[in-house]
Amino acid sequence: MNRNVMITCALTGAGDTVGRSEHVPVTPEQIAESGIAAALAGATIVHIHVRDPETGKGSRNVAYYREVVERIRASDVDVIVNTTAGMGGDLVLDPHDPTTFLEGTDLVSGVDRLPHVEELLPDICTLDCGSLNFGEGSLVYVSTPDMLREGAKKIQELGVRCEMEIFDTGHLWFAKQLVEEGLIDAPAMYQLCMGIPYGAPADPGTLAAMVNQLPEGAVWASFALGPMQMPWVAQSILLGGHVRVGLEDNLYLRKGVKATNAQLVEQARTIVEAMGARVATPDEGREILQLKARS
Repeated sequence: MNRNVMITCALTGAGDTVGRSEHVPVTPEQIAESGIAAALAGATIVHIHVRDPETGKGSRNVAYYREVVERIRASDVDVIVNTTAGMGGDLVLDPHDPTTFLEGTDLVSGVDRLPHVEELLPDICTLDCGSLNFGEGSLVYVSTPDMLREGAKKIQELGVRCEMEIFDTGHLWFAKQLVEEGLIDAPAMYQLCMGIPYGAPADPGTLAAMVNQLPEGAVWASFALGPMQMPWVAQSILLGGHVRVGLEDNLYLRKGVKATNAQLVEQARTIVEAMGARVATPDEGREILQLKARS
């Protein structure tokens, strides 16, 4: 069991959730304010996507990231900043003519997913460690071994801690390969992402099997979607990991009651403390992750 638990709050994601909850932050100002509120509620880390303020859809616009990160850094609230680097992997195929890419495709190289990371130098950025049939229909998330090695090398050169996002068991296999090749600096940081169709299911046995495959001493966290979000806080802690909650993965505090990010963090904190553990402060998180000091 882990008794000093980092809570990550994933603030908004890029999914089609804006119309489903008034609490999903959309503009850079809203995302930053939601991140600050989550930190005040006890989040050790905030995980940041940005959205187009006009459409609400996920974006790779560096200016939006800049505004969010600058607002958080300029506040009096301390929190570790984690930006996604997963945008730019969406491939929507015509199922009858798979050489034709349909609307919604946003596909760039591994390095071209990183300009905001290069400019802003967050404490952490993510690396999605494999391709995946992403739900129903014809959307494929594309992240090939060549793209991943190129992206990991660039992240390493920037001195940013890499959080490896693991959506299935083969992704974990490849993540460990990146570590063996020296492309991920110690301590390697694994995020086990459960319940995303059609990756690893949100099943306790599957989580335990994946944890058993992690290298000794690995820093890891896990999360699950929707109603499994809070049960997964307990699952992760019991198996020795850290946790992630937030509106990217779940919109509800309980059945029929829509949540804010701060409320989800507060609920996760209640679970952590009820289990006899404590929530790590940002400074303690920096020590766990051996983060470089930022000027």
